Amino acid sequence: MSDALPLSVRNIRKSFGRHEVLKGISLDARQGDVISLLGASGSGKSTFLRCINLLEIANGGEIWVDGEQVRWHHKAGRTRVDSQKQIDRIRSNLGMVFQSFNLWSHMTILENVIEGPVHVLKRPKADCRAEAETLLEKVGIADKRNAYPAHLSGGQQQRAAIARALAMKPKVMLFDEPTSALDPELVGDVLRVMRALAEDGMTMLVVTHEMGFARTVSNRVVFMKEGLIDSSGTPDEMFGGAASPAFHQFIGHFER
Repeated sequence: MSDALPLSVRNIRKSFGRHEVLKGISLDARQGDVISLLGASGSGKSTFLRCINLLEIANGGEIWVDGEQVRWHHKAGRTRVDSQKQIDRIRSNLGMVFQSFNLWSHMTILENVIEGPVHVLKRPKADCRAEAETLLEKVGIADKRNAYPAHLSGGQQQRAAIARALAMKPKVMLFDEPTSALDPELVGDVLRVMRALAEDGMTMLVVTHEMGFARTVSNRVVFMKEGLIDSSGTPDEMFGGAASPAFHQFIGHFER
């Protein structure tokens, strides 16, 4: 389906034991959307991203990626996926960038970036290498291609992680607080890369506490509270007074 949404989520629920973390979340991401997910710690933001990327399997609801619905079934009180092959295929359309970089320490930066395209997508190594060089140039660390992760700053490692995710040519990029583990002086470099991706039309869901990014780069802001979407709208609507009192109380902590 050429006109399919990159991502559509319907009534996603997720519990860990008796603790219900997501209580029915629905969200659509259109091509080129940059959606900032805001909320206090424990509101379910990261769990929501992990359910989208199938690192956690939701207990109910529907997930559609590029027009394809994730197939699962319920058995003995648990949700199980129908096809690991489908999960692998859908995951390849969802780039994920974590707080903690998750680079392979025994591989150079270039090797990290080409690993997925070569071994998961089965693409020719020479093509992957050429594309990886271009991506490392794009994120500003081409000179670190032959370095190992331990020899890079946190900001450089995070930019390498973004390049690695982009190498899979995903339909949607998911960012889980990509700057939260960085020293303040390194945050700007990562946000500049993310801003450039947005300008290029990449569809992005970003869990973040960077209010400047949410205000100026996002075209939609979603505020989560206690496992539900409390309010959502454009940045002008949300930061301009149309959002819920809970949202304004939340952002007040960042404006002091």
